[in-house]
Amino acid sequence: MGEIRLKHTELKHYEGLLNYTLSDEQKTFTALPVETFERLKERTDNYAKPITILLNDKPIGFFVLDYGDDKLELTKNENSLLVRSLSVNPIYQGKGYGKIAMKLVDNFVRDNFPTIDELVLAVNFKNKSAYDLYLKVGYIDDGSQREWYNGSQHLLKKKL
Repeated sequence: MGEIRLKHTELKHYEGLLNYTLSDEQKTFTALPVETFERLKERTDNYAKPITILLNDKPIGFFVLDYGDDKLELTKNENSLLVRSLSVNPIYQGKGYGKIAMKLVDNFVRDNFPTIDELVLAVNFKNKSAYDLYLKVGYIDDGSQREWYNGSQHLLKKKL
């Protein structure tokens, strides 16, 4: 199966992350790395940290850990991180790599963001596979939700 690791995104990861696309359905729920990198360049703060999912040191996926104020739309906890823009290269989907990566996030956050005690995220009601994945790796759905530009979203939380 290979070793899955998480790493702060480095320049050498860009080629592998910019060379995949997602189905139209998936693109309604998450941003491609290329789109996310563009958005991060526009931000004036340094609160969003891109993270690469590596399989045997090859970039196969991506997400952002964001400790900016956007998280406060999902929680009142100042010591939380927002997980956003998760995607896995379609070639590697369905093999359990996303699940392994999401399990690794807890220790990655403890090691790199020691003051953080909660992870939060929003997932579209129609994105059943992502919703199920997050529940399997320990996120809790307390019934909180919000309306977003692409439909209703579950607001999920995980205590660290």
